[in-house]
Amino acid sequence: MSRLGMTIPFDGIPLHAQADWIAELAELGYTDVWSSEAGAADAFTPLALASVWAPSLRLGCAIVPAYTRGPATLAQCVATLADAAPGRFCFGIGTSSQPIVERWNDIAFEAPYAKVRDTVRFLRVALTGEKVREDYETFSVKGFKLGLVPEVRPEILIAALRPGMLRLAGREGDGAIINWLSAEDVATVVPHVHEQGDGKQIVARIFVMPTTDVDTVRSVAKFAIAAYLTVPVYAKFHEWLGRGDMLATMWQRWSDGDRKGALEAIPDELVDQLVIHGTPEQCRAHIRRYVDNGVTCPALAFIPGGYDVRDAMRAIAPTA
Repeated sequence: MSRLGMTIPFDGIPLHAQADWIAELAELGYTDVWSSEAGAADAFTPLALASVWAPSLRLGCAIVPAYTRGPATLAQCVATLADAAPGRFCFGIGTSSQPIVERWNDIAFEAPYAKVRDTVRFLRVALTGEKVREDYETFSVKGFKLGLVPEVRPEILIAALRPGMLRLAGREGDGAIINWLSAEDVATVVPHVHEQGDGKQIVARIFVMPTTDVDTVRSVAKFAIAAYLTVPVYAKFHEWLGRGDMLATMWQRWSDGDRKGALEAIPDELVDQLVIHGTPEQCRAHIRRYVDNGVTCPALAFIPGGYDVRDAMRAIAPTA
């Protein structure tokens, strides 16, 4: 595979102490680092540090919520990192989810498709340095002019789950960022991105537990699966993928407040589909299936659980 990324920062390690880890990623043949933004680090600071610690790596965020920064502030954040690492930064934007936007940030999760579309359109103009005076469907900008115009405008990727957003990613973005799906699901998702033509990037965050301790994998992974797949946007995504019957009991028990029962209702086969585990060789083969089905850059995300993360990073590296 031509690209292989890693999710940063690594869990459980102070951000200031990760320089050696990030530098080693480049030495091991990883090509990208991808940040996220939920309840821990912001999406930009880890990438800014990585831009200095490992100057060969491509930097990407997967993703920054469209709701949680005003348009001008968001343009400034994107432009600053793009200017700090010219030609190496990919900006990923998406809706995020109801818990993050509404419950944590007290912002209405309204018109998600239009909000992302409008924000991408605004950024396309703002990042050129042109003054923006525009009434978009979901917000208005009255005379903003970016004072720091990056030498190389960053590519903009759109986080997408179902057909509407996937088509938007292909039509108005430079590609799509996909998440919480199996290698086989990629073949269902990717054609919607390419409806306007091939050549778009497909970045997939892929969850990995490189260990042969299957009991631990399934125990730990089911907590992560329940945490995500009970969120409405992900529940609808997996209904669309055809897992409605498989997940119906889990969703009902979760809704009833029966968390233990909800975890027990998650089939082992779903863990095996959504979380890569096994020996390093098995993990690499599973990652390859994602690429064979259309992913252009896997962005690995380790789920901690009974193994040494740094050893795992080395064991499944391109140079291993």
